[in-house]
Amino acid sequence: MNTPKYKRVLLKLSGEALAPASGDAILDFDFIAKVAKQIKRCVDVGVQVAVIVGAGNIWRGRQGTGMDRCRADHMGMLATAINSLALQDVFIREGMNAVVMTAVEMKAYADSYSSREAIEALDSGKVVIFGCGLGTPFFSTDTAAVLRAAEINADCILMAKNIDAIYSADPKKDPGAVRYSDVTYRQILDENLRALDMSSAIFCMDNDINGYAFGLADPENIYRVVMGEAVGTAIHN
Repeated sequence: MNTPKYKRVLLKLSGEALAPASGDAILDFDFIAKVAKQIKRCVDVGVQVAVIVGAGNIWRGRQGTGMDRCRADHMGMLATAINSLALQDVFIREGMNAVVMTAVEMKAYADSYSSREAIEALDSGKVVIFGCGLGTPFFSTDTAAVLRAAEINADCILMAKNIDAIYSADPKKDPGAVRYSDVTYRQILDENLRALDMSSAIFCMDNDINGYAFGLADPENIYRVVMGEAVGTAIHN
């Protein structure tokens, strides 16, 4: 059996990736099960996996036109909790021990987040799902992901996207867009690449956090990246 490239990873899932293509529901449980099976493969080879999920399938602040920004962001945080509980349910059904930890206290549904307890859960073989972002408005799920990755000492942030890699431009709009197999955080900032938001890129650069962006259309890419296959874009200092 091949040796995994990483011992502990944080997988960042977009909310949109969890929604069915038809748009007639907010969660595609068949697809989530496929994602769960690949995460279990990672766990079975000894990799510790934490997951953070966005809420784009349910709510985005821009939908609340005219709303108070803080209130709109609070709605988004609640939506990530819904997604986190859905992931937990599927993960458990696929044979994993999974816990949800939220940045906003909601003891009836999930554990409150602490880095110490998250690390203890990972060390015991549990998959840890982070909900509610950072618990404060104005910060994206990208920002929450990189901070949580630093707090749990993850070896890499796995950024599962709706596109197969990082490009110099949107390949759907620009046929001449260059596909990158390897980029630096400085390059992301200098070229304004839309790999992750700028504050998150700066945080990763300052804290020397490695990242890897890849397409989630084929969920097996999660396992491939963990095992060291070149299927997307490596991000580093």
